[in-house]
Amino acid sequence: MAERKRPCTICRRWFRPDPRVGKRQRACSNPQCQAQRRQRTQAGWRRRNPDYGAAYRIQQRSAQTIPPAEPLRLPSPLNRLPWDIAKDQFGPQGADFIGIMGALMVGTAKDEIRPYPPEGTGVPRPLPASSQKTSAPLAHTGSQADEHAIGVSPTRPPLGAPASPRPAAAAASAGLPG
Repeated sequence: MAERKRPCTICRRWFRPDPRVGKRQRACSNPQCQAQRRQRTQAGWRRRNPDYGAAYRIQQRSAQTIPPAEPLRLPSPLNRLPWDIAKDQFGPQGADFIGIMGALMVGTAKDEIRPYPPEGTGVPRPLPASSQKTSAPLAHTGSQADEHAIGVSPTRPPLGAPASPRPAAAAASAGLPG
């Protein structure tokens, strides 16, 4: 009996499953959909078996004798350790295991430290509120009070005054006849 059409879980197009696979087929036969299905399946397997990859690589490296195994690439500061001595003491499998374990510990430590900013780079703390004024009060009279008011610039003209100075006033203030 021919299976009924169903939507592909990848591209959402309707397809008729292969009769040999039947109800188990979730993706159409399009090569891109099959490649993505394999990627998802393999990623799921790696999530369920996280230690398999490291153990497999250690076994493959220890079985490699000719040519000798390439040195294990490790993050700093582990790459500065004398791994040839570790290999002599613990063998290739032991040294690789220690290297992978060290890389895991360094990565975990970096993940734990990352949320905390280094000292001195954060937002500066506000100064404690002072109970006394630090400057003497200024005596303000008339228009001078407007000049020193909060939010009013002493270098700009007061509100309502023309924005550009008069040419004669500018020349007179510069010491030029005008």
